[in-house]
Amino acid sequence: MADETIGIVGAGIVGLATGREIALRRPGTRVVVFEKEQQVSLHQTGHNSGVVHAGIYYTPGSLKANLTVRGVALLREYCQDRDLPYKEIGKLVMAVRQDELGRMENLYERARNNHVPDLRKVSKDEIKELEPHAGGLAALHSPRTAITDYPAVAREFAKDVAESGGEVKLGFPVTGITTVPGGIEVASGQDRVKVDRLILCAGLQSDAVAKLARDRQEPRIIPFRGEYMLLKPDRTHLVRGLIYPVPDPRYPFLGVHFTPRVDGSVEVGPNAVLALAREGYKLGTVSPRDLLGLAAYPGSWRMAAQHWRTGIKEYRGALSTAAFMKDAGHYVPGVGAKDVVRGGAGVRAQALDRDGTLVDDFRIHQMGRITAVRNAPSPAATASMAIAEHIAGAVFGDA
Repeated sequence: MADETIGIVGAGIVGLATGREIALRRPGTRVVVFEKEQQVSLHQTGHNSGVVHAGIYYTPGSLKANLTVRGVALLREYCQDRDLPYKEIGKLVMAVRQDELGRMENLYERARNNHVPDLRKVSKDEIKELEPHAGGLAALHSPRTAITDYPAVAREFAKDVAESGGEVKLGFPVTGITTVPGGIEVASGQDRVKVDRLILCAGLQSDAVAKLARDRQEPRIIPFRGEYMLLKPDRTHLVRGLIYPVPDPRYPFLGVHFTPRVDGSVEVGPNAVLALAREGYKLGTVSPRDLLGLAAYPGSWRMAAQHWRTGIKEYRGALSTAAFMKDAGHYVPGVGAKDVVRGGAGVRAQALDRDGTLVDDFRIHQMGRITAVRNAPSPAATASMAIAEHIAGAVFGDA
């Protein structure tokens, strides 16, 4: 299959990692990455919290579990080789109520099955040794959980693609995908590019791009905006490492947590608010087209019927800093609205099935010459290099 041209839609971290992997695996293959924006990693990758997840949360045997554990090792080595930030600052997953202790124990067994390195249970006193300003009854400590700069990693992947003889075509919004003799034609307005195979890694637009390729209609992408607060500079000393709650197993979100960044700042968040635009990074941003698609999909209404109470709580936090910080204060007592300023926001591409189920695992499938990534939420950045291996193996039949 040498001398083929492989097209990839989407220059986020997964698309770029896949392009890099294909170029390494198949020398002589030309990679063309199509990106609608004028720069790479502008959306989910560019709004990522920077956490390198160790694999604590994911169902053993799932793609998420397997690819995250593999992805951590690949990412750590890549960052070291390229002199990119990679700091193992550790994570506490803390129980602050008695009813969370059983869930924490279940999480510990899950993490052990996923071979999370050096994970241990810690007591209330041991929490204080690790995080003097934290509160909690007990916790799981993952010392190997790290932080990095994912946009910088993505830019490095883009360089690798270009240096291999490939191309990242910026300002190329894909408007048509057509099967033609011997390949696939990718259109952007009047521009046409023929490729031998095509991989769809379109993130927030993954279902819309899949529709162009005549893929199945489900799952649909439902955008959730995650908003962050920032600890004021004179309060960042209160947090040494990552501090997370025990997550609610009903949701694929991990809850509001404290996240030190590689630049020295500390984020608090994110919440999970249903966005009214796929690229709605501000509360008031509304896309009539996206809103209509949301309203027309039966899964949206079934999801709302199941989770409306949680939705109201999340919106309350979006409108009130005090409400946002109320839960966070259980993990670092004394930290409240007076200690933070509003930070940035990201939008998560959450896949939703027709029955209202929030899709948790990665979903990747093939349609002849086309490979579609239909769901790759967090920890996709952590797992990006392993996802790339998985996709390349499927495309070339050597998984």
